[in-house]
This record gives sequence, C-alpha cells and structure tokens, in this order.
Amino acid sequence: MSAEAIIITIGNELTSGLIADTNSAEMSLMLAELGIVTIRHETVDDHVERIAAALRRAAGEAAVVLVAGGLGPTEDDVTREALALVLGRSLELHAESLRQIEALFAARGYVMSPANRRQALCPAGAEPLANPVGTAPGIAASVGGARVFVVPGVPREMRHLMGLHVLPRLADAAGGEAVVYRTAHAFGAGESVIGEKLADLMGRSSNPLVGTTACDGIIAVRITARGADRAGAAALAERTLEEVRRRLGPIVFGIDDQTLAGAVVEALGARRQTMAVAESCTGGWLGKLLVDVPGASGVLAGGVISYANAVKEALLGVEPDLLAACGAVSEPVAAAMAQGVRRRLGVDYALAITGVAGPAGGTAAKPVGLVYTALAWAEGQTVRRHQFPGDRQGIRLRAALTALNMLRLHLMES
Repeated sequence: MSAEAIIITIGNELTSGLIADTNSAEMSLMLAELGIVTIRHETVDDHVERIAAALRRAAGEAAVVLVAGGLGPTEDDVTREALALVLGRSLELHAESLRQIEALFAARGYVMSPANRRQALCPAGAEPLANPVGTAPGIAASVGGARVFVVPGVPREMRHLMGLHVLPRLADAAGGEAVVYRTAHAFGAGESVIGEKLADLMGRSSNPLVGTTACDGIIAVRITARGADRAGAAALAERTLEEVRRRLGPIVFGIDDQTLAGAVVEALGARRQTMAVAESCTGGWLGKLLVDVPGASGVLAGGVISYANAVKEALLGVEPDLLAACGAVSEPVAAAMAQGVRRRLGVDYALAITGVAGPAGGTAAKPVGLVYTALAWAEGQTVRRHQFPGDRQGIRLRAALTALNMLRLHLMES
C-alpha cells in the first residue's frame, strides 16, 4: 500500500488570491512519481497557530507532510515557529546554515542583512536541509508517526530541495508501487464527444485511470497508471495512450508537454517550410503562441498586426473597395489578409484572423464572437467562419488556437 501525503502551502499572498499556488500541483506530481498519493492540499495564511493546527491535522492523517513557504527573513515568515510549537521545542541557531547563507550573499556580492539570520533558525532536534540556490534552508522533522519536510515557497528553490533532499528520503515510502502520468491533447471536438469515444476507459476503478479536462477548446485526456514498478506502470500508460490516439485520430495534436503551436512548428520544420501571420482582433496572440515554441525562428518569418483598415490596405494589399463592400470582419477580407502576408513575406503558408472580440462592436449581422480564420498557400486558400463564446480574452485565444489547428490539419492531409 502506498503512503499518503498532505501538502500545506503557506502565505497571505496565496490565501488572498494575489498569487496562485502552483507548488502544490508540482509537489503532488513529484510524489506520484514515487507512488505516494496526495490526499489533500491545504493553504494557510501567515499565522503561527493556524499553521501549527494544520501541521497537527496533517500529521494525524498522513504518513508524509510537505510544507512550502514561510521560511523567509521577515517577521511574517513563521513556519519555523509553527513547527517548533508543534514539536514543543525551541528554535536554535544552526551555525552551518548561517555560514552557508553568509557565503551565498558574499558570492553574489551583497552584504547580508541581520534579518537573514532568522533563516538559520531550526527547531531543536529537527534537521536543517541545505539550500544551495537560496537563503532559506529547509527542515526535516518527525511529528508523531509522520515525516514532515518544510521547503521554501519560491518555486525554483522548492524544486531544488525536493530533488536534493526530500524525494530521495521518501523513496522507501512508495510501498513498492509506481505511478506514471501521460496526457494526450486534442482540439476540434467537445469534451462530451471525446468522453463518449473513451467512455469504457474512464471507469473510476480502472487502471489506468482516464479522465478529461477542458480549457479554451483544448481537451486534455489524462492517463494515470499504477504498477508494481515504474516500467510496469509506464507500459500500462503507453498502451492506453495508443488506444486513445487510435480512437480520437487527427484531433490529437500532442502528447504530454506538446502544445498546438509546437505541433505546427515541428511539422513545418520537418518539411523545411515557412509561415507568416496576419492578425486583426487577436492583436499578435497567434504570433506569441508560435514564438513561445523554441525553434520557431526556423519556420516563422514574421507577421503583421493589421488592426486598422489602413494597415490592412497598406501592408497586406487588401483592396479598399473590398473593405467597403464586405467589412473588415468577412470571409473575403480574411482571405485577402492571408494571401497578402504570404506574398509580402515570401512564405509557404500564411494564417489570418479577423473578428469581433467584444465586448462592444457587435451587430445583429456580425455579433461578438464572430471570427474568420484563413489559411493561404501558393495553390489555394481556406477560410472558415466561427462563432466563439466567452469574453474578449477567451474569444481571441480560441481564434488563435483554431487558426493554428487549420494549418496543422492541412499539413497532415497534404
């Protein structure tokens, strides 16, 4: 039987919603790699008694308790004090931790503030965990029968201490079981349609366990496989992944970390072909998605943000009469934008987007959410009409993703 874990994240900035808690998700995935199941995430403000109460609850419910945050140098960083309270011990200055903190400041050319001495405090009997990439050492302790590990809340430091200290010490807690996650990403069908195609794989007691989540039109099919060891779990996950791909066909654009833009860049790179973009309502979002992909410079020549009609005319060669007759949000103008940027930048393919992103500007004939996406190449063009739901940001992102998918499918078919 696998050990169970509870993860506690600390900070007023988290409980107030000013900063999103990303550490809990990352730490859960790290534990799952060892076969340790996380049963709860809890977020607590910078309050000694409330942190201590959360620690006591967690230690009474799970064999492993991970805490992230509250190890900084200021008075509101009180996780050390809370752990000492739970242990019933005093805080002591750990000389080696202080030496390491002073050395880090010296190496960076700074004078250490006296406040940073607080970061070298550790509950008596607990073990400081050296932090070579920051000024906050972690802490390892036992609370009842639970193994407690406290790490910094700075994500980079959290990851480093988890890999350096925590995960190696928890390798024996997996109970001989391993967990492997795989994800297939799909675009072009709704979550309900995909759910119907995969219904027999999605039983709650199945192994692997298959589930779906939707975001901005992209459906993630998540596979969780358990096995006696990592090789066995990976084999189970791979077989299910291949079955998912077989059933969903071309709407699957990527596996695990692959993005839709990444799939397009990869396909064009394999063909040694280039592309450009012309954007109106998306205002450069399509170009951003492409540039986010390492290696995009090998396929993306550039783009034009032609928000104003005058720019459509001057830079893309869209005829004034066409704009007057059809309006900027129309099939003919979308096609002209795509062909214009393709010719202007001398590329193999071009994508264009024009639409009404709202919240104002819609009419009965051209309501908010109406978007045209166009794909142009030397031998032809394709234009599609869409009516997207959502707010201004959602409409623009969906439009950019839809345009990318047009090109991806065209490359698959040609």
